[in-house]
Amino acid sequence: MPTRIRIKPGRTHHNVAIRHITHRHCLQSLLCSENALFQSHRQSYWRWRRCASPRFAWTRFVNKDARMSIKPAERNALASLDLLASAVLVLDQHGRLVFANAAAENLLESSSRLLQQQTLSDLFLNPDQLLAIFEQALQHQFDDSRQDLILERVGREPLWVDTIVTALDNPDMPVLIELRENVQQLKLEREERLIDQSQVNKELIRNLAHEIKNPLGGIRGAAQLLELELPERHVKELREYTQVIIKEADRLQTLVDRLLAPHRLAQIVGDVNIHEVCERVRSLIVAEFPSGLSIKRDYDLSIPQFRGDKEQLIQAILNIAHNAAQALQERIKAGDAELVFQSRIVRQVTLAKVRYRLALDLHIIDNGPGIPAEIQERIFYPLVSGRDGGSGLGLTLAQTFVQQHMGVIECESRPGYTDFRILIPLP
Repeated sequence: MPTRIRIKPGRTHHNVAIRHITHRHCLQSLLCSENALFQSHRQSYWRWRRCASPRFAWTRFVNKDARMSIKPAERNALASLDLLASAVLVLDQHGRLVFANAAAENLLESSSRLLQQQTLSDLFLNPDQLLAIFEQALQHQFDDSRQDLILERVGREPLWVDTIVTALDNPDMPVLIELRENVQQLKLEREERLIDQSQVNKELIRNLAHEIKNPLGGIRGAAQLLELELPERHVKELREYTQVIIKEADRLQTLVDRLLAPHRLAQIVGDVNIHEVCERVRSLIVAEFPSGLSIKRDYDLSIPQFRGDKEQLIQAILNIAHNAAQALQERIKAGDAELVFQSRIVRQVTLAKVRYRLALDLHIIDNGPGIPAEIQERIFYPLVSGRDGGSGLGLTLAQTFVQQHMGVIECESRPGYTDFRILIPLP
């Protein structure tokens, strides 16, 4: 992949965009010769230099001895590393940190003051692979890279990163390590875990539902027979109790049927226009909440039709939108409730371990109180609800119907913002 260093003309240093630098010679040029690196962008570069003080990067030095030995030109060049999106660590020959850019501080969740004099062994619980390629770069001037490296930390989530180690022609700073968090891999791992857990839960629920359903008929029948045998003088008082048994048995029967329903119903496949589905859901929500709720639509009309079960998708989106509307009750009373339907196309997306060229990207967004943090990881599990009186089945059914279309549902929620995202592959 070619190295690209972009400085946008006519912008302040806040908008300077420098991409990942992975080529050894470019890194050495960056550290040893600013003028050579930015020769092709002189006007933009000098405009940036007037805005970006070298002291900005000077504070990033975590090794004071090395800081005093850095030449002014190298110091200015290191200022550019703070504009990188990837984390950069510069180490001395003993493996101690000499420099950490702003992205490294964010990734490691630590300030340059706390990083002072730390080694890779201090930062990570399993630094063996990183130390091995550091030694190679130090001893043999040999560059190396590792994909999907998992770096464990004390008291924090492990980092899943792509790592590039580059040998530099500088005795005070001989090795540079670039860490790029592999967000896509983390997302895939989480998605796979949720899918596996969902399948286990559904299988458990189905088995329990069958076991519960069998005795329900006997309980209801026994209550009816008992009601027929009640003494005439106490029929009115005692019949109340038998009716409680019968009604509760019927309620449980309905619940069991709903748990089993998604797996019994066969799909009715046809051409689906996702915007017709959204408009149908919108009309149903407006009919139930005619005032106080603003429903906005942001559609990409170029999205093609796809094969699917229209009624299942209506039910899935309706369950999500209806939950959102119910969560917006306080804002509806205040008149500032908002629900947004947004559709887009995404390219080259992985769904349930399969790579697709195109996919529908549908968002249902509301400005309600958000989903409680303690149930966000379990929100699609059966019988889990964040609302009093909720059955906890609406999102489970929505997830089941979307998965039957080879898609996934994701959720992001915080106070004032909840976004349910539906991804379904397109032809």
